This record gives sequence, structure tokens and C-alpha cells, in this order.
Amino acid sequence: MKILYAAGLSPNDSSLYRLWALERLGHQVIPINAYEYESKNPLVRKVIFRLSAGPHVDRLNRDLLRLAEVEKPDLLWADKLLWMRPATLDRLRALGVATVSYMIDNPFGTRQDPGWRLYMKSIPHYDLHVVQRDKNIADYKARGARDVIKIQTAYEPTIHFPPAAGWSDKDRNRDVSFVGTPYDDRAETLTRLSSEFGVVISGNQRAWQRALSPEAFSKLYREGELYQQQYREAIWRSKINLSFITHSNQDEFVHKSFEIAGCGGFLLAERSAGHMARFKEDEEAVFFTGFDELEAKIRRYLPDEAARTRIAAAGYARGVRDGYHNDRQVGLIVERAESILRHLAATK
Repeated sequence: MKILYAAGLSPNDSSLYRLWALERLGHQVIPINAYEYESKNPLVRKVIFRLSAGPHVDRLNRDLLRLAEVEKPDLLWADKLLWMRPATLDRLRALGVATVSYMIDNPFGTRQDPGWRLYMKSIPHYDLHVVQRDKNIADYKARGARDVIKIQTAYEPTIHFPPAAGWSDKDRNRDVSFVGTPYDDRAETLTRLSSEFGVVISGNQRAWQRALSPEAFSKLYREGELYQQQYREAIWRSKINLSFITHSNQDEFVHKSFEIAGCGGFLLAERSAGHMARFKEDEEAVFFTGFDELEAKIRRYLPDEAARTRIAAAGYARGVRDGYHNDRQVGLIVERAESILRHLAATK
């Protein structure tokens, strides 16, 4: 297919990885980088994000239609894009272009994040919505969505892969490691853990400075925000890689868990139905519920390199075998999009 791909595209965005997967699957991808439509003024950028209105939004929609008329794509893939207008989507459909929205965030969640106004209006106008929660299927359909598919987040095989043979604890300088954001009660949990274990936190510096006490931040935080090679190597250098469910986002599983497994890391993840359906407990990953079990699991596995090595290898093998990578998950979306295109062609 020829695919018009609209997303925020930078080397640190998972949307770029899905674009790569589409190209590996043999499709012609025409990218539109949504970041190029943002204001350079931080205050204006915040206002536009909240309102999803103004000349920047106008220009993006206008350029998308112009490109569609010139390139005649089969599909528009809007990846975590909040600025698509209903009229733009309707015009694309009239041109014979199927439209897909890939959204791993939860517009119906409890966090009440800003920025969803225009996106919510556009829900009935897409041909397909891609979500990662069972609950969202009902949410979207109640809002008038034509079609909804649930797809899990995935690791990027060109970025997330295991270390060379022979890697061991002698190469690891992070005992209990978390790379991510301080949602929910993570700051408190990690601070409590640090009284007994060597805990290392990486991620957005300002966010963690706000979440942690000055003493805890000085003790636990290092290496800043980590992406691509740095992120992969932080997983390699960690004896235990923590992965928390974002309860405020009503997640069933988290992207990080598949990336840790893809990097051949030992995964200690918060227990959930979504995680347990994708990894066999204590064989392919280790799970915890609540602080006491988390503490006990760390105490059990931190000194046991052989068990961690065995479980990490099995988790990686499960991810490869069951397609927890972008090529498989993106391929499933393409299959559904192709069926929509066949239906559109038949109804012309």
C-alpha cells in the first residue's frame, strides 16, 4: 500500500518505529512530521495543545489533504495525532483513502489529561481505531467509532535486542532499575525500596525532581532521559528491570515490559491480567502485587543470577515467538486496514 503517515516523528518516538515496520513490511510510506506544525513559542504551544485549534492545526489539515490529492494514498495512518478534523477525515474517505488512528493513550481514562477535544469529535469519522485496552473498545464504539481493534504495544527489533553472549552481572551496575515516569505512587515505592536495595531511576529530570524528595533524588536519579541505544544498554546493565502498570491510565500491560523482554532483560512487572496472558509467571517474567511482594521478589532474585538469566532468556524467546515486536503488531493493523479498503472499494 501507499500510506500517508502523520505523527510526531523524532529518533525518540515509538511512532517512528512503527513507520519503520511498515516499510519493512513492503509498504510505501509518505511521512508528515506533526512536530513541524508546532509553535516555537512554548506558551503558544501549550495553548494549542489544550485547544487543538488555530493556524497550526489549520495548516496540518490543509497539507494532509493536499498531499492526499497529489499522492493518492490508500491509507492515512494518524499515529497518536490529536489534530485531525472530522471534515478532513470525511474528505479523505470521499477520495477513497481509508483512515486509521493509532492511539495508545487513553482519552477515557481517569487522568483527565488536556488536549483531547478535537480528537473526541473525530472518533466517528475514522475508519479504524487502534487501542490497547479491552475497555477502550466499548468506549470508542459508544462514541460512534466505525471499527476498533485492540493491539498490544511492541518492542522495536532494530533497537531492542539482547546483549552479546557472555553478558553477566560483572557488566551490570544497576541493581534494581526503573526507566520511566513517576506516575501513580512510583516515587514513594522506589524510595522505600532504596532503604534496602540499590535502586537507580532514569527519566525526565524535572518530573522526578518534583516527585522525589531532594535527598531521594540525589541518591536514586542518574543518567537522565534514556532513548534508543542508551535505553537498551540501561536494560542490559540492570540486574532487575521494574515495570509498573499505569493505573491512572487504566493500562492492562505496559510498553516497557515488551521492550525489556526484547532487550533480553530480567523483567519484574506489576501483576495484571494483560501481563500474565503474555508471559508465563516465574518462567518468562516475574510479577508482583503490592509493595511487600515486590520487596520479596527483589530479595529472592537479586542474588540469583542463574535464575534471572534463565527467565530473561525465556521472556525474550516468548516475545519473538508470539510476535511482541512491531513487525507483527503493525502487520495485524495492516491486515484490518486492507479489509476496510476492500469494503470501501466494493461499496463505490
